[in-house]
Amino acid sequence: MPTDHPPRTTDDKSASPLIHLEGIQKVFLTDEIETHALSGIHLEIRQGEYVSIAGPSGCGKSTLLAILGLLDTPSAGTYVLNQQQVAQLDHSARARIRNREIGFIFQSFNLIGDLTVFENVELPLTYRGLAAAERKQRAMEALEKVGMSHRLRHYPSQLSGGQQQRVAVARALGGKPSILLADEPTGNLDSKNGDAVMDLLRQLHREGATICMVTHDPRFARHADRQIHLFDGRIVEEVRDAA
Repeated sequence: MPTDHPPRTTDDKSASPLIHLEGIQKVFLTDEIETHALSGIHLEIRQGEYVSIAGPSGCGKSTLLAILGLLDTPSAGTYVLNQQQVAQLDHSARARIRNREIGFIFQSFNLIGDLTVFENVELPLTYRGLAAAERKQRAMEALEKVGMSHRLRHYPSQLSGGQQQRVAVARALGGKPSILLADEPTGNLDSKNGDAVMDLLRQLHREGATICMVTHDPRFARHADRQIHLFDGRIVEEVRDAA
């Protein structure tokens, strides 16, 4: 009997998590002292999920995000991103995958002061060798999505903190990444601007974005589908949204 849907094959990416971490450890050696920043992390993130990572200072949140973003390498364990083993790739391969697969949103915005809003969003796309017309289209689409297309010729110093973070989100979106990694995205903002940026992330998630966010604010952590709690480098609790 014919079916409406073809059978799922083993190479169907929708059958696999976007991110798979297994037994991830990170050990720092200083003055012959071993510091275990992460110990035995097992974590999966599926396409379209919104995951928050919380925990006290020094628990390993930033280290975990750095490994997820290919900014650091684990001391041991397996990291599969979009069905590719990435834990032990060399620097150039990691940079190439990072540019194509991952969008970063930092607490301190990390915008370049002598570039305009448009140029800040366009810059990462130049590293891909995209034609100027495609770079312009992607940058404008991203700026329109975050409500900042009317400021494309302004410089970061001419923007409020909330506006700068919106531009940073647009920069992350321009590359059409597989996942957005947000590191305390409201940390440098007042409550009003912080709420506005979180509303923007929620809207992007509703539109299909996959988001992993480190936050110290329990109000914002509850926006996520799943809350991961770290303590002393280990996942000690996982809470799913009951909605």
